[in-house]
Amino acid sequence: MRYHKKDFRKYKKYDNQPFIPGIAVVVQFNNVDAALRKFKKKVQEEGILQTVRNKQEYVKPSEKRRKAKAAARARWLKKTGRL
Repeated sequence: MRYHKKDFRKYKKYDNQPFIPGIAVVVQFNNVDAALRKFKKKVQEEGILQTVRNKQEYVKPSEKRRKAKAAARARWLKKTGRL
């Protein structure tokens, strides 16, 4: 659906919307799929899912170091082309 520039200008700005704390996405023209994509991107950038996964169970510091070292080694092998 196409809109003329005049018609689109009134829908484009959301400055008069009240501030919603946290992560919020405005659904425009009943386009829920686009809003969901934007929401997922914001959640990914904030690192919310990673934080939740990390807090699900306790991991010993030695285990954290071991996993970090293994991940660094995997990155290095991938970079050098040996993997």
